[in-house]
Amino acid sequence: MIDENRVEAGALSATGVPAERVLEEVRELRASDAPTHGGRLFAYVYDPAVPGLDELAAAAHRESAHVNGLDPTAFPSLLAMENALVGAAARVLGAGPGTTAPDVVGSVTSGGTESLILAVKTARDAHPEIAAPRIVVPSSAHAAFAKAAHYLRVALDVVPVSPETLRPDPAAMAAAIRPETVLVACSAPSYAHGVVDPVTQIAAAAAEAGVRCHVDACFGGWTLPYLRRLGEPVPPFDFAVPGVTSISVDLHKYAYAPKGVSVLLHRDATLRAPQYFAYADWPGYTMINPVIASTRSGGPIAAAYATVRHLGDDGYLRLAAITRDAVNGLADAVRAVDGLRLMAEPESTVVCFTATEGGPDLFVLVDELTARGWHTQPQLSYDGLPASVHLTVTAAVAPRVAEFGPDLTDAVAAAQAAGPVPLPAELRALATSLSPESLTPEMVAGLAGMLGLDGAGNRPTPNRMAVVNTLLDAAPAALRERLLVEFVGLLQRPAWSNGA
Repeated sequence: MIDENRVEAGALSATGVPAERVLEEVRELRASDAPTHGGRLFAYVYDPAVPGLDELAAAAHRESAHVNGLDPTAFPSLLAMENALVGAAARVLGAGPGTTAPDVVGSVTSGGTESLILAVKTARDAHPEIAAPRIVVPSSAHAAFAKAAHYLRVALDVVPVSPETLRPDPAAMAAAIRPETVLVACSAPSYAHGVVDPVTQIAAAAAEAGVRCHVDACFGGWTLPYLRRLGEPVPPFDFAVPGVTSISVDLHKYAYAPKGVSVLLHRDATLRAPQYFAYADWPGYTMINPVIASTRSGGPIAAAYATVRHLGDDGYLRLAAITRDAVNGLADAVRAVDGLRLMAEPESTVVCFTATEGGPDLFVLVDELTARGWHTQPQLSYDGLPASVHLTVTAAVAPRVAEFGPDLTDAVAAAQAAGPVPLPAELRALATSLSPESLTPEMVAGLAGMLGLDGAGNRPTPNRMAVVNTLLDAAPAALRERLLVEFVGLLQRPAWSNGA
């Protein structure tokens, strides 16, 4: 049982707690988390199932946890590791000596969102003469682009994707470019469906307009090149494509490094220059930052360096082959079940499926899969695209593929028998008519209670989320955003508040 003193006072106890007891508390808290190993979690974590890799990464993290990336002259070890990771990412993505992009430079960031924010910031700051800068993205682009636009006060021009191909029309992307456009973006692949955008055509249109083109390869940049080497028909997307000016790739995804390490690459140093922030007009130290954070722990960078060095090129090729086979096995399992269909034929490390007419309620199906130990990611309907279920596939999934098919069949049967979630008429009416601005805390609390989110301590029981997802699916995007902000706000409170 967790110490009540810790709950009442937060992490700060009246007297110090013995180390082993603190670790026991952490283990007890972790027991309620989704499993990060074992191949049954299809989102958020990336597990290669390589023996000893966790221990190696943790040891490397410990060696550099207190190293500060703020000043590379004080800690040259961190600078050396960052440069090594940037060089590795550049090589994987078609750059370096002997290529058409020999001068690629880059920076290590805390994750894909920071990489994308910096890509937008760099493009914006390269054109100080543009008073109202804009960026062009497909509707399937990662939400971090919208976050970047919001933070940086850049207008976001969104181009729809085809319901059939799940990709944007290159001509529509080109037509969306205006004189104020500072960046055009595309995905390799898109996270939601795992398809690669037509990078060659989009980059050409951007180059013709004199605009930068960023390829968001955060999700697939470390796997697509290896899949190509295995004979898969991966379309061009990297620095071999003329007009691509920057690429982001997350090492904490398919490079299998611990969270959170990403790399943002630019075709040359001139393009990267506006990314830096420097400030000397104060009496303290002169600040110079290549990324958003000033102080940065060396722990994640050292862990990533150790992971990449240990696995090596041959290791990543082997893991890509294992993952490819797992993807094919899971896709076959979906094809074999009446009532389901693939959203797209897999071309990366994603299996995404939806229901056919008369098929199961997908949100109920997700709950049924959770009950059988499979943690999947539901995706809401959007702009003509149906709700879907997303599976991020890693090498750790491969030994579990044979188990997934029978459980999927059983889960579909159970979902069909249960039928759709009976969302109360008043809730459905609210979801379709309520404006985000009209929501009050009292209304949110009432909704939370009706949805079963007001359990002990006002914490939810997430094993059955179909009713919540059904409500969100019925609401327009702006209301979804407001509801989620309010619901998550109910969760993120000190334990002593207890709803007060």
